[in-house]
Amino acid sequence: MLPLDTRTPAVLLRTDRNPFHHGTLGAVRSLGRAGVEVHLVADDHGSPVRHSRYLRRMHPPPPPGAPLPEVLRVLRRVARHLTEPAVLIPMDDAGALAVSALHAELSDFYLLPRPAGDTAERVADKITLARVCERAGVAHPPTAVPESAADAARAAHRLGLPALAKWSRPWLLPHAAGLRSTTVITSPQEAAALFERRGEAGSPLLLQAFVPGAGDADWFVHGCAGHDGVVRGGGTGRKHRSWPRSAGLTVSGEWSANPELWSAARRIVSALGYRGIFDLDFRRDARTGDFHLIDFNPRPGAQFRLFADGAGTDVVRALHLGLTHRPVPAPRPLDGRTFLVENYAPLAALRSLAPPGRRVVLHQE
Repeated sequence: MLPLDTRTPAVLLRTDRNPFHHGTLGAVRSLGRAGVEVHLVADDHGSPVRHSRYLRRMHPPPPPGAPLPEVLRVLRRVARHLTEPAVLIPMDDAGALAVSALHAELSDFYLLPRPAGDTAERVADKITLARVCERAGVAHPPTAVPESAADAARAAHRLGLPALAKWSRPWLLPHAAGLRSTTVITSPQEAAALFERRGEAGSPLLLQAFVPGAGDADWFVHGCAGHDGVVRGGGTGRKHRSWPRSAGLTVSGEWSANPELWSAARRIVSALGYRGIFDLDFRRDARTGDFHLIDFNPRPGAQFRLFADGAGTDVVRALHLGLTHRPVPAPRPLDGRTFLVENYAPLAALRSLAPPGRRVVLHQE
């Protein structure tokens, strides 16, 4: 493993209140083990990450939904505790969008990837993502944006049932509303009822055709686009299990080489001029074999440690190396490496999903 510049600290930002966010714990451990001073801006006082020996300091975050000036104030306050400009890594969509919008103001205090306009907002918003895919020539499920409850019912019928209902800006969902970012709907009435809650959700509702898939339908791609646009770190993986089932984060997955999918990911990143860490979700259509891009997350995926390769490189280390002008080691893929989040799948953890000879990467790793 090429040594990271340990003179340059890292600051992780997460505004989402999830005390068991294993991606945050993974980032603290990955960078901390490499000798980097790690600071966390998050409300994680009830979380295991608070007790990690690799965490230098925890800082109070801006409240969920805070305006940009408040986010800027918090990050400037954190910067005053640092002796050098730090690599800033947002760990959730809201943080990624805030950092993108504040790029000019933060550049004096932090090391950041080169901005590409409003790219982060365009890909995180599930309505504009469909348009981005069309321009990049990447398959995307047919999508409708209803303008009324009746329109939502008609769109659900037209797209076919079951269908998926998604809030276009899920990071705006209030915790008290009890709404999920993605919901499988089985009737036009369900679509109409969800539309009526758009005021609570804080963003428009969209309906998306369900892409039928076989057993290996769900895939994800992680990577880090450097200043030259070349994607380093990461890889392609198969999702074996999710929580909530069929519409949630990866509970267990496997590193599985897929050149076609890797090519599609690089194509859309290139078309956007995107720079930095990304996490893409794809679903393979059992009818056509096409890979449909479902989500583009402009930040590390929670399971990014699956793609820690034989050189010790993952996406957060690749970002730190790139922003400190150090070369990223040549990739050494570890096909077959598996990832399992025990607190979401305790029975699977007990019996282990990995065949003999493969390593299970636990979230406490």
